[in-house]
Amino acid sequence: MSYKDKTLIFESDKIYFEENELVFEVMMNWEDPIMKASADYVCENGGDILEVGFGMGISAGHIQANNINSHTIIENHPQIIERAKAWAVDKPNVTIVEGDWYDIKDSLSTYDGIFYDTFGEGDWSKFAQELSSLTKSGTKATWWNNNPSATTIHNIDNVAYEEIEVTPTENSYFNSSVYYLPKKEF
Repeated sequence: MSYKDKTLIFESDKIYFEENELVFEVMMNWEDPIMKASADYVCENGGDILEVGFGMGISAGHIQANNINSHTIIENHPQIIERAKAWAVDKPNVTIVEGDWYDIKDSLSTYDGIFYDTFGEGDWSKFAQELSSLTKSGTKATWWNNNPSATTIHNIDNVAYEEIEVTPTENSYFNSSVYYLPKKEF
């Protein structure tokens, strides 16, 4: 059973699912400082922003707080898609695209900023391989970095890292007090 088929549980501070008596957090509100820094970075040029993965909408809210032209959000989980659509109702510059980003990548444009934060991604190398096809000259891109060091699993060259102090609550995916935000300019 894939992530898209999981029944998610939404609480005020997290999204998660349970499987075989284990809890798997998809996103938690302690990530807010990371989401703000990510949004602010990808929006430095203004323009057209691509966000892959909506989650709790934390980063989307921070992206909207910047001066941008358009905000395209790709989401693949049916429950989160409905929440993203409800969130976007009063935001005329937002387009919600349903599906897996990789399956629809050829129909996408190019962007001034890209933020990639997915859950349950099967092949991380796809993002690194396709990233440059979605960029303009000067595009700023970042992505969720699960590593507690200035490296990522994406193996993308010429990446700078910003250290962000965080205080994660107990979870199954990130338990370091320092988050290394990847910053890549094209």
